Amino acid sequence: MLRRKYIPVSATWEITLSCNMNCMHCGSSAGKKRKDELTTQEALNLCEDLKKLGTGLVTLMGGEPFLRKDWNIVAKKVKELGMDLTFITNGLAINEEIVSQLKELDPYAVAISLDGALPETHDSIRGYKGAYNKVMNSLELLKKAGISKSIITTLHKNNVKELPKIRNLILNKGIAWQIQMAGPTGRFPKELVLSKEEFYSVAMFISSSRNQYSSKELPVMGAHNFGYHSHVLGQIMISPIWKGCQAGITNIGIQSNGGIKACLSMPDDFIEGNIRNRSLSEIWNDPDFAAFNRKFKTEYLKGTCKNCKYGKSCKGGCETMSTSLTKELHSDPYCLYQIEKEMM
Repeated sequence: MLRRKYIPVSATWEITLSCNMNCMHCGSSAGKKRKDELTTQEALNLCEDLKKLGTGLVTLMGGEPFLRKDWNIVAKKVKELGMDLTFITNGLAINEEIVSQLKELDPYAVAISLDGALPETHDSIRGYKGAYNKVMNSLELLKKAGISKSIITTLHKNNVKELPKIRNLILNKGIAWQIQMAGPTGRFPKELVLSKEEFYSVAMFISSSRNQYSSKELPVMGAHNFGYHSHVLGQIMISPIWKGCQAGITNIGIQSNGGIKACLSMPDDFIEGNIRNRSLSEIWNDPDFAAFNRKFKTEYLKGTCKNCKYGKSCKGGCETMSTSLTKELHSDPYCLYQIEKEMM
């Protein structure tokens, strides 16, 4: 029997851990760059290796990606190899010079974090006074340059009530909106994690927004940790059907020092190799890479997922949320189906 061939269709690459903000929900506790971050040549070689493995989309993030001096060299290589390119940024470093470079690169999208509709909310969460105004300015610069843009809102108890105001702020402005939930990793305290009731109310908000507005007026979606299998709400996630965590299946995570994970958001316990010790191809094609996903069995399910009828395909939801909330895999408690069952 032939072993299934896995392809890292999407790569999320932390090109530096250096950051110019101090966000309270930062899962990687970014701030200072790693002492052993990849050299320019190592990064360029990695681009080649991703292409050889069949990667179609590379997302460059940090920390803050634009703080890495050679970010443009790496980004150009991604595009030269025919892969799509996206950026995730806090917007603080964006200026006319960077926008000019971005326009030349023609990225699929530039995603900027916006965590509040009010300056005081966003600035407080980001640990930087004036951060909100800088986001607004960056979005305007991208708009003038004709660069596709989006915002990412990471939710917790301190900002969940501002969703309607954020919606009003971006409505009919050609800005795609991704909503995700903050988990208790890195600097983020567990007491600020959304309750299940708040989580479900956000799912209802996304669903009602998608019903009320066209995709042109408000392209809004829930991230991979907003689901799953609701019998009440319509599609709210990026994928039309949740087929389980894609870590190590179609997604790969890369740290700035060459560490490789099935998903960049997962704890460092899940680093499965480093490109300085083994080639990316060798790590990815290792029969034991991402074994929690590639060799999944229903008996791995824990908690409320254990006897769920969707367990085989769902695999227990988002593994980052599962490990951060329960310390185990395959047991994400933030599940729309399970919440609806509890409500009955």
